[in-house]
Amino acid sequence: MKKTLFSLATTLLMNLPLTAAPLQHVEPPHWWVGMREPALQLMLHGPGVADARVALAPYPGVRLVGSHRADSPNYLFVDLDIGPEARPGELALSLDGGEPLRYPLRARAPGSAQRQGFGPRDAIYLVVPDRFAKGGSGRQDGLKEGVDRANPGGRHGGDLAGLRRHLGYIAGLGFTQLWPTPLVVNDSATYSYHGYAATDFYRVDPRFGSNDDFLALAAEARALGVGVIQDIVLNHIGAGHWWMADLPAPDWLNQWPQYTETHHARVTLQDPYAAPSDRKRFTDGWFTPHMPDLNQRRPELATYLTQMTLWWIETAGLSGIRTDTYSYSDRDFLTRWSARVMQEYPRLNIVGEEWSPHPAVVAYWQRGKRNHDGYASQAPSMMDFPMNTALLAALTEEDGPHTGLTKLYEGLAHDFVYPDPANLVLFDGNHDTPRLFSLMKRDVGLTKIALAYLATTRRIPQMFYGTEVLMESPVERDDGRVRADMPGGWPGDQASAFTGAGLTAEQRAMQDWVRRLFNWRKTTGVVHDGALMQYAPLEGCYVFFRYDARRTVMVALNKGGKTATLPTARFPERLRVGDHARDVMTGQAFEVGATVSVPARSPLILEISR
Repeated sequence: MKKTLFSLATTLLMNLPLTAAPLQHVEPPHWWVGMREPALQLMLHGPGVADARVALAPYPGVRLVGSHRADSPNYLFVDLDIGPEARPGELALSLDGGEPLRYPLRARAPGSAQRQGFGPRDAIYLVVPDRFAKGGSGRQDGLKEGVDRANPGGRHGGDLAGLRRHLGYIAGLGFTQLWPTPLVVNDSATYSYHGYAATDFYRVDPRFGSNDDFLALAAEARALGVGVIQDIVLNHIGAGHWWMADLPAPDWLNQWPQYTETHHARVTLQDPYAAPSDRKRFTDGWFTPHMPDLNQRRPELATYLTQMTLWWIETAGLSGIRTDTYSYSDRDFLTRWSARVMQEYPRLNIVGEEWSPHPAVVAYWQRGKRNHDGYASQAPSMMDFPMNTALLAALTEEDGPHTGLTKLYEGLAHDFVYPDPANLVLFDGNHDTPRLFSLMKRDVGLTKIALAYLATTRRIPQMFYGTEVLMESPVERDDGRVRADMPGGWPGDQASAFTGAGLTAEQRAMQDWVRRLFNWRKTTGVVHDGALMQYAPLEGCYVFFRYDARRTVMVALNKGGKTATLPTARFPERLRVGDHARDVMTGQAFEVGATVSVPARSPLILEISR
């Protein structure tokens, strides 16, 4: 029977001599030959291990560079060089001359280094695993918080088996990437389900399942044409992380004389007039008392976080990384971290979360940006919070010279600040924002307009689970209710998004509409890589085209209460009388005349040919 990664690490620890103090952690649990960067740092943790003398039995292509301790007597950092001639096998590391610790070196999967990351051809489906579906893989394992489905902020029992069971549903909707919120252990007494307060970076939370369950999920998703994006947090940990009982060094965390919380003034990093103390408080202040802030300026920690990221990419066969609270980490570390990830996986994608409404602030962090202060990031993508803000305003405000649809038009016009706008991730909402349908005041037409824009503009679209069945939430922030349970994910649910049972006619119609939209997008290359031309909004209607030398798609968004009649002559660069058009959502074909009609409160997506 195949050993789990956790049991493998346990076996490694048991191979230490009985005369030595037992090790409690060896991280990373294993590594690979054939990585572009030969350096590997092992963190050994156990009573008194810091003063151990390390020896490496001869192994072709592998060299022991040295070892060093930090402040704590219970950590030892061992530096190895894994040369290009090294082959898979087991290293034999002895401490103080005792029986060796056997450390696995594995072969990389064929083509691993050249794996294709997610990009503009993809559409991402975001799930909160605890709230998606229960399948039976989770177990309590003595962790602090149990299941309480009646508590909006508690654990509801969704797990990896439930997510695996419904991978076909996600693929059937037309999505090609799956982003689960973090899956690693969050052993906190309350509010542990969300995943952003890790207490163990190398182990899947048993309440979701095992590491092997996650690897099975990723493999099954790939077989369905769906990549997996892992959510990794570099900025902070949970207060229950095992480091907190015995920090490797006092500066492992950003420490203050008294508790100091970040003020979230992210623009201090770009502001030429910002006070240095403000910059320090933004990056070094803690999120909450329960989320200690990591100091990535500590070299061993920076290496640890980088190797942890690479370990998950290689182990699970990921297609990308989503990085939480991106700018809150040390920015020089972020450059080195992102550069190392892209060095090992040149075609991978990394998307960072920079929750700012300002395009210039988000652009600062994207690879290729020439910044005023010389800072250079290596992250290929960022979450497009500015355009999300503009989209919501466009559909909820009255139109004017600077309001309503004008904000959407002007938002896209700001693409000149981005080095690669097509690689930004635009979203209808996420686990931190109110539900789209609720923000649209339960207006199905406006909801469809938002999703049509998401699917057709020059971005990578991401949709939050349940949007397709019009899930709702309070319009003020209420995380527990925003992250409500997916209908049908639990035995006994009265309605099911997965089977359609118990859904209202409106919900079923919306789900079918989303399925048609994103399956069409999946096979429509001009929406992935074509140029974009937009026309200024008039009379409650906004029009843009995606096109290349052979293909044209017209998108008209009419948020008004009556049918919009658009003169064909207004779009001379892209549309002519006599062109052939096909309505993507209805399949209706017609010849373009002097006008094009767009139904009230609706998007119109036309494939145009001559």
